[in-house]
Amino acid sequence: MATIYYDKDADLSLLNGKTIAVIGYGSQGHAHALNAKDSGVKVVVGLHEGSKSRAKAEADGLTVYSVADATKAADIVMVLIPDTKQAAVYAESIGPNLKPGSMLMFAHGFNIHFGEITPPENVDVTMVAPKAPGHRVREVFTEGAGTPGLLAVQQDATGNAKALGLAYARAIGCTRAGVIETTFKEETETDLFGEQTILCGGVTALIRSAFETLVKAGYQPEVAYFECMHELKLIVDLLYQGGLSYMWYSVSDTAEYGGYVVGDMIEGLVKEELSGVLGKIQDGSFARTWIDENKNGRPNFTPRRKTEHSLLIEQVGEELRDMMPFLSAKKIKQES
Repeated sequence: MATIYYDKDADLSLLNGKTIAVIGYGSQGHAHALNAKDSGVKVVVGLHEGSKSRAKAEADGLTVYSVADATKAADIVMVLIPDTKQAAVYAESIGPNLKPGSMLMFAHGFNIHFGEITPPENVDVTMVAPKAPGHRVREVFTEGAGTPGLLAVQQDATGNAKALGLAYARAIGCTRAGVIETTFKEETETDLFGEQTILCGGVTALIRSAFETLVKAGYQPEVAYFECMHELKLIVDLLYQGGLSYMWYSVSDTAEYGGYVVGDMIEGLVKEELSGVLGKIQDGSFARTWIDENKNGRPNFTPRRKTEHSLLIEQVGEELRDMMPFLSAKKIKQES
């Protein structure tokens, strides 16, 4: 069974007199910084020169430094910039300015696990990873609750890394809901696998394929959209609230039977492929491919992103969502 920690297991007073530097002020960065600040901890934010987030962080009452100066001022440095930028920023601004005995933290283990960042031996290296988008981490905290999280210790130079990591988890609200102890390896590999096979890759591929199958067969794109995209939220909510059993309980017997039959067929087709996906994550193949993709200017990623946003299902969906004001539909502007 997993080891889970709560508020009673975390001593917030360990952060007394310490300064946390949150590097980055995006979705996770703003949540970590503001939650910790509201918990009574001294927080500074580290941003690159010309960052658009500077004004926002300062308006939120936070002191903003360069990444190098924030690191110099801090006892705890939490790195919350994109995975693809961390290694370069670490080499240039964080690594040379880490104080001996300080703690270097991450919310995802990618760069540590795959060797893109190698910290010195005289610092603690830990991870606190909330299992929710940053805006939810902040929103739930302000409501008096918290989001679950993960805790990992990669390097314990001071002998106090775990206790201090738990204190940080409490400062941002995770111990209110429960923090599961894990490792950088487990968090990184399961996170990548979940994203690729279910949360981002698998679900979107099924939606796309089902929609295109119906349209190709002559059904109206609008009807296909509702069946293959819109109603998915209803099912996800059931899964979220009560797991697979509650979802099956809540749908019709026809839907349940059909789901079993076709679900078994799909499962038979993809299980071997899923093992292959996990293998490429575990042996570092995916990481190397993604790192090289970024070093080479994203020659495959950028055109694929453009193609994805121009799909028929996206065009139809935008029109239909505009007809449903209760959705608070979101639109994004694509980069040129």
